[in-house]
Amino acid sequence: MTLNNCLHPIEILLVEDSPSDANLITRYLKQSNIANQLHWVKNGETAVEYLLQQGSYQTASRPDLILLDLNLPGINGQEVLAMVKADPDLKLIPVIILTTSTARKDILSSYKLNVNCYITKPVEIKDFRNVIRLINDFWLAAVQLPSQ
Repeated sequence: MTLNNCLHPIEILLVEDSPSDANLITRYLKQSNIANQLHWVKNGETAVEYLLQQGSYQTASRPDLILLDLNLPGINGQEVLAMVKADPDLKLIPVIILTTSTARKDILSSYKLNVNCYITKPVEIKDFRNVIRLINDFWLAAVQLPSQ
């Protein structure tokens, strides 16, 4: 596997309402050998503000990758995904759904909205760590992201 040679850290937007899941994701991504800058928002409304650089996010960095939970309060993950993929300035940002939902309707509707990847969060900590490692190895190390 060829590793990306980035001149800047990979900007990741994590949209996750569970502090414990966000802490695990943050911890496991920090353990990687890939320079990344993780920005965590807790709901869909804040994700939209961040992505559109509104309110307190006017100087926010454009993410290279979005990790998006579906089950968010207010604006849900499907709505955030639809907004991202409909926006000409945002649609090239890869979006990974990282959720507890195994519902076929959620998987199908996510792919119909052009999600780049759908991953169900494992329950076991060891398995959760492995999923984050796989995301790191593939999306941060092997894939050439469009904004790089």
